[in-house]
Amino acid sequence: MSKSSSAREFRKVDVDKFDEDVFQDDQAEEVQDQGPSEGDIQQLLMSKKNNEALKLLLEQAPAGSKNKERKDKAFDLIIRVLTAYKSSEVEAAAKSLNFHEIDVLMKYIYRGFSEPSDSYCASLLTWHDKLVAHGGHGSIIRVLADRKTV
Repeated sequence: MSKSSSAREFRKVDVDKFDEDVFQDDQAEEVQDQGPSEGDIQQLLMSKKNNEALKLLLEQAPAGSKNKERKDKAFDLIIRVLTAYKSSEVEAAAKSLNFHEIDVLMKYIYRGFSEPSDSYCASLLTWHDKLVAHGGHGSIIRVLADRKTV
């Protein structure tokens, strides 16, 4: 037997904070960095560095942010970058992305599908096709199952 069977230190744990009704996911702290500016992205697009602009936006995607303005700004920039690609360049650009970047880009594509516009729907369909070909169907499942939106 243990030396002290009446020890009660273990009872200091507050089990109520683990209740399902009060449970909250670990939320990433809001990062003060606002991501790349619109001018930076425009400058990269003007110098035909579309891949650099795309990767920069995907690295600093506000997936954990609750700031709607920041998410809308990032979405508009991503759409601008995606539509800057020619149809023949999309496949090479999709192959240059790693799996995390593909997942983030798929989130933006599905957001674009939920807010359709004639100006970019065809481009999003082309990107979706090439990303699924490169990243597989797992990227679709990961995006649909993830609760963090862009």
